[in-house]
Amino acid sequence: MLVELAADYNILRIDWVKFTFGAIALAVVYFFVARKAVPKVMAVLDERHDAIEGGIERAKKAEAEAEVIRQQYREKLEESHREYAQELEKAKEQRAAIIAEAREEAQAEARRIVEAAHAQIEADRQQALVQLRNEVGALSTELASRIVGETLSDSAAQNRVIDRFLDELEQTDSTQQAEVR
Repeated sequence: MLVELAADYNILRIDWVKFTFGAIALAVVYFFVARKAVPKVMAVLDERHDAIEGGIERAKKAEAEAEVIRQQYREKLEESHREYAQELEKAKEQRAAIIAEAREEAQAEARRIVEAAHAQIEADRQQALVQLRNEVGALSTELASRIVGETLSDSAAQNRVIDRFLDELEQTDSTQQAEVR
């Protein structure tokens, strides 16, 4: 019986009821998908596309802003380095100026001290000469009075004798210094 049924059944033969029902079902499904599902799917796809494109655009903008900020940072860093170098050079110049000024002040102070010492030495020398002159005068008066045998009580006479003795002493000293030279 199966063989008879199989012989009666043609595979290429279309069952119009099933075909019609299938076509109507396909049309309903197509209409539903085309009207309801496709716009929603397209809206979701458009949103994702916009989100992706927007994300790319935002990323490009952020990258451009970051590059601008990076460039500004580099410029500020270079400017800071230049300012640091200038300040360092100014500090070196100030240090050299301070050292030179201190050196000049020290040399001036040393000259002043040397001049003051020379002045003090000269004053001490003059004082010693005056004191020596007085002592030599007193000794020479005493010696002269012993030699002469009389006292030179007259101060004018004492001064004359002292002056004459010192003049002779200075002449002798000058002659000896000239011979040494």
